Order: sequence, then C-alpha cells, then structure tokens
Amino acid sequence: MSGPPARRAAAAARAAAIEAALADAYPDAACELDFAGPFELLVATILSAQCTDARVNTVTPALFARFPDARALAAAAPDEIEALIRSTGFFHNKAKSLLGMARAVVERHGGEVPAAMDALTRLPGVGRKTANVVLGTAFGIATGIVVDTHVARLARRLGLTAEDDPERIERDLTALFPASSWVALGHRLILHGRRVCHARTPACDGCWLAPLCPRTGV
Repeated sequence: MSGPPARRAAAAARAAAIEAALADAYPDAACELDFAGPFELLVATILSAQCTDARVNTVTPALFARFPDARALAAAAPDEIEALIRSTGFFHNKAKSLLGMARAVVERHGGEVPAAMDALTRLPGVGRKTANVVLGTAFGIATGIVVDTHVARLARRLGLTAEDDPERIERDLTALFPASSWVALGHRLILHGRRVCHARTPACDGCWLAPLCPRTGV
C-alpha cells in the first residue's frame, strides 16, 4: 500500500470480509427487545440504557398493558411509571424521559412515533443511538449504524475506528460499509459482543473473526 487510495481499498476489503463473516455467523441476528410497533420499541430502547435487554423484556409486558400507546403514557402519573420500571435502574430519570417523550409524541406528532432522525432526536430521552434502533428495526430505514457499548468496543478492537465518541465511530463505520448492511450489521456486532467479544475477557481463541482482527486494545 503506497498511498491513501491503496489504504482505503485495503480497509474496504477487510470491512467486506468482516461483514461477510458476521453474516455467516449470525444470519438471523435481530433486536433482542420484545416489542410490537415503533412506540413499544422506543419505550423499550429508552429503558435499555445501562440495563440488559432481558431485564427490560421482563418489565415491558406490564408497562404496555397499562400504557399501550403514547396517549396513555402521556397521561400517566410519574410514580406509577417508576413503580413499573424500577428494576431497570435509574428509574427516576427513565420515567421522566418516558413521560416527556410520550407527551412530545402526542403534542408534535399526533400520537404516532415519527419516522425521521431529526424528529426522533428532538424527543426527550432520545439520542441518535435510540433513534437508529427505532428507525432501522421498527421502520426498516437505514439512517446509520447503532453504536452501543458493544459496537463501540468491537469497532475499535477490529481496527474499524480509532474514535471513542459514538457519533464519530458511526461516521467511520458508515464510510466502510454499504447502507444496505447498516441495520443488520448493528445487530450482528451487538450479538458478537454479547456472545464472544466480551468487554473484560474476549474469547479470541474461539473467534472466527480472529484472522481479520488486529485485537486493538486487547
């Protein structure tokens, strides 16, 4: 590799090989939050902050039975929301975010979750990561790649980025991978992070990405 074009070509080829390996390993990877429709996914994703999807899935059935849509949630008492979501942690802040989000959805969007990045990220408690989850998984719209702690960790270890900021990591990833792969790639990286490339003790010896991985920071 004698110059930037050669380096870019090599990076693109390695990214394509990583994408193919992940697709072979996790052909059916999907969001592990239980939901029916954009509203439920938005609520569940807000609840998943610093909490496992499995824990969120134990909480949302009762929450959605009590508050099945944005209008119902917008009219809820904060203490009732807190009681239902307490086990997800940070329940005061999450209840405030859920209530603010629901009221904004009702007031600005007639009770329907908007299918646009700008509109979603203007909702209380909704950042770019949450918006990407909802757009990609509920609406099938690939506006970017979900960058959670797993994706950020794997992107650095795989040498796909040198950044720490989620938005800069996302920028680097979207430059390497085609938009048609963004939604599935996010799911697959998350699943690989949960099953193999753990934060403290990555299972490098049994990892099929090992031939493609420089193990940056490991």
